[in-house]
Amino acid sequence: MPKEKIIFIVGPTASGKSVVAVQLAKRIKGEIISCDSMQVYKMMPILTSQPTLGLRKQVKHHLIATVAPAIEYNVSQYRREALKKISQIQKKKKIPVFVGGTGLYMSVLLHGIFEQQEVNPKIRESLLKQAKKFGSVYLYRKLEKADPQAAAKIHPHDAKRIIRALEVFQATGKPISVLQKTRKGLNHDYEVKIFGLNLPREKLYTRIEERVDRMLEQGLEKEVKKLLKSKLSRTAQFAIGIKELAGYLHGEYGWEEAVRMMKQNTRHYAKRQLTWFRKEKAIQWINLTGKEKPQEVAVKLWKKLY
Repeated sequence: MPKEKIIFIVGPTASGKSVVAVQLAKRIKGEIISCDSMQVYKMMPILTSQPTLGLRKQVKHHLIATVAPAIEYNVSQYRREALKKISQIQKKKKIPVFVGGTGLYMSVLLHGIFEQQEVNPKIRESLLKQAKKFGSVYLYRKLEKADPQAAAKIHPHDAKRIIRALEVFQATGKPISVLQKTRKGLNHDYEVKIFGLNLPREKLYTRIEERVDRMLEQGLEKEVKKLLKSKLSRTAQFAIGIKELAGYLHGEYGWEEAVRMMKQNTRHYAKRQLTWFRKEKAIQWINLTGKEKPQEVAVKLWKKLY
């Protein structure tokens, strides 16, 4: 019996993923699940380049604007919610289409994640005291005996990871290196297809600059002003545009400098995204010129699916 399909459309910011995904989803009876660590937040539609209401009317989208910006949100939460959405979409006989640029989110879905069990706080407290009194190398020697495989991957001075590995071992009686091998990703149960949209670097950078200009025209300054009046979680604070416009609003530099920084930091972010995605061998890269219409790109992907 053939496995059910799950599709990923990934790539750097401004590569045109959102519009292409809608065109493909309409063609294959799919629903879209965001694979973006920032689009999950409310009150940030411009800042996080959330799909427009027009696009969301054409195809149902999930995990967009669901979390208040004051709330911390992590990869484990995302994975749990995304797996629920997959199940809900498949029950409707539709195909989940993941779209986004957060490589870590894609990775934990494809390859699974080690969900650390709740550990007795007394164990952690004891290990922290030992680290403070005797140093991280003392605990590292313990780890070498308990779990040599984990120890081989951890630096003797990385106290945080050493303590985590030891507390798991003491709480469960099993090495963390063994437990991590029980991870199970989507590849195990589904036919997963991953497409990466790739543009020439100069074209991508031009699109990034145009996108920043468009965001500012749409009212980004007003959106950031409102956000700065409320409490922001550590994760939400990382959205590009908050820090850059906050400096301008606080009189630290002028408007032109704020815009320059936004464009530069977005370009740097795109480079980091590409570096992450290049490590995922399963991605089928779709090399584009930037002149193609979204429908044309969607047809290219559809032909590779069937």
